[in-house]
Amino acid sequence: MNILITGGTGFIGDELRSLLLKKGHDLVIVTRSPKEYEDENAKNQRFIAWNDDLVAAVNNVDAVINLAGENIFAWRWTPEKKERILNSRIRVTTRLTEAMAESENKPDIFISASGASIYGDRGDEMLNESEASSDDFLANVCVKWESASQKVSELGIRVVNPRIGVVLEEGGGALEKMIPPFKFFVGGPIGTGNQYMSWIHRTDLCRSFIFALENEQVEGAYNACSPNPVTMNEFSKTLGAVMNRPAIFKVPEFAINMVMGEVAKTVTDSIRMQPKKLQEAGFHFLFEELEEALADIL
Repeated sequence: MNILITGGTGFIGDELRSLLLKKGHDLVIVTRSPKEYEDENAKNQRFIAWNDDLVAAVNNVDAVINLAGENIFAWRWTPEKKERILNSRIRVTTRLTEAMAESENKPDIFISASGASIYGDRGDEMLNESEASSDDFLANVCVKWESASQKVSELGIRVVNPRIGVVLEEGGGALEKMIPPFKFFVGGPIGTGNQYMSWIHRTDLCRSFIFALENEQVEGAYNACSPNPVTMNEFSKTLGAVMNRPAIFKVPEFAINMVMGEVAKTVTDSIRMQPKKLQEAGFHFLFEELEEALADIL
């Protein structure tokens, strides 16, 4: 397939590109700085800028994968930061949908990312894709993000929205923040420890994208997470065991709220998802259990 990707040079995009290239697909990567990747240009991979002709770019692809968006992690969400988080997602998604609408030969599928945060803080409730969205800031971002992507469904393009959980791999994501305290023997759970984390190994996340590309029955939103979510207490205990470190130094919820403000919700909210649609479609996880995922990564 010919595939156009936004966000293809990031934490998730790097792994996705690697897997797609191994399967023989041809890639077009939209990036702010294509010159930085001149050494990676090849017959089956090229980099273009956002100010290049997007209509021409999508006119020659079978699929579009949208992973672009402002990083949600910062010490505090100022009003300006919140605006960038929302606008970066809507603006990119809208540009892509408009380009697809104008193209003569439209892609078959549009995979546009979303987030587990769409469900909000739901305690022990088991969440599949039919559950209602929440009404906090990140949930509303996800709702608007998905809505923007769904506009091309009217053009006969299959739209898929992976609601991505906590992505696990070295070099980025949650582990990049959690590993250092454990290395220095001061790691432990954050908040109450009873909140659920819906996690997924980065390889399985990227494999789920490829599964959606190859299986027409995958459509609309799907929960991109392991079938075995864990509490923060369980996560910390397992991470400590894999690293041969204690997990006894708890960070109280009031302390993280004081330091991070509203951003703390990204780690203190309880989201217990099940990947019901993926499982029903026949997707096989390489890493279903947290311990085996962390052992593979670390």
